[in-house]
Amino acid sequence: MRRRDFIALIGIAPGWPLVAYAQQGSAVPIVGFMSGRSPADSAHLVDAFRQGLAETGFIEGQNVKIEIRWAQGDYDRLPALAADLISRGVAVLVGVGGDVSAVVAAKQATAKTPVVFGMGGDPVTAGLVASFNRPGGNVTGYTLWTSEMESKRLGLLRELVPGVALIGILLNPRFPPTTEELNDLVSAAKDVNQNLFVAPADNDMELDSALNSLLQHRVGAFLVTASPFFDTRHGRIIEFAAQNKLPAIYQFREYAVHGGLISYGPNIVDSYHNGGIYVGRILKGEKPADLPVLQPTKFDFVINLKTAKALGLTVPPTLLAQAGEVIE
Repeated sequence: MRRRDFIALIGIAPGWPLVAYAQQGSAVPIVGFMSGRSPADSAHLVDAFRQGLAETGFIEGQNVKIEIRWAQGDYDRLPALAADLISRGVAVLVGVGGDVSAVVAAKQATAKTPVVFGMGGDPVTAGLVASFNRPGGNVTGYTLWTSEMESKRLGLLRELVPGVALIGILLNPRFPPTTEELNDLVSAAKDVNQNLFVAPADNDMELDSALNSLLQHRVGAFLVTASPFFDTRHGRIIEFAAQNKLPAIYQFREYAVHGGLISYGPNIVDSYHNGGIYVGRILKGEKPADLPVLQPTKFDFVINLKTAKALGLTVPPTLLAQAGEVIE
């Protein structure tokens, strides 16, 4: 490295370890960010990630570059996206929005480059890390645990619309935690003698068919299971529920904000923000093996009273009392 380049580097980041920069051959590290979601539903999440990164001293366009790639619900694209980012010499590879799919793609693409993941299930069971406290290897990140909350969402939906004979389950069969999600729902439904109808979909054509099947089977309400594919099509699903006056429950706050009736799940913005902080800490020299896998500490239970009124529903006071946010 030439002396003037070294001086410039110190001017950008006094006291920071140079290892992350050295692998770039320049003063500006590159962060590879790939997501199973789409830019349309994730702009606020990327902003949260950037904010977390900035809090560690890394500001995009000044002393860090972010390369972003989107799979838009097509998980088969993730391995190619990961390989492309690794070929560009990224200092850290971020894999989010595809549950274990994005993480596996990232991990398979590199055994050396640090990987920060965001997923909905258990990274230990998936074989991605050795333990939550000591991940080991080159991988760490955060889990949302959202796939483990389906039975809770089913209970909330039943409390909102008691006595519904048949509840529909919109489910993505290609989403890795699907089997676990369905088993939890079936077990919870059996305990309360609730009949379920499962409508599978993992592409746009199947989504149309699945939504139509909910009408054909005359479900009284439906639950949208956790899946980045459904997140990328949230507007379409919410519009379907409104047009057909069907109560529905979703995983993230964003659904209720955009007109969905009710949502319950972890605060995804907070998780992306923490992911940005982890990337910054790694750029400063910390090792993924020493950074514990983060778990959610904030949960959002949101009820949209505007939507409830449009559906002709009266929300029970007991449910309103539980809600952390009510949209009026």
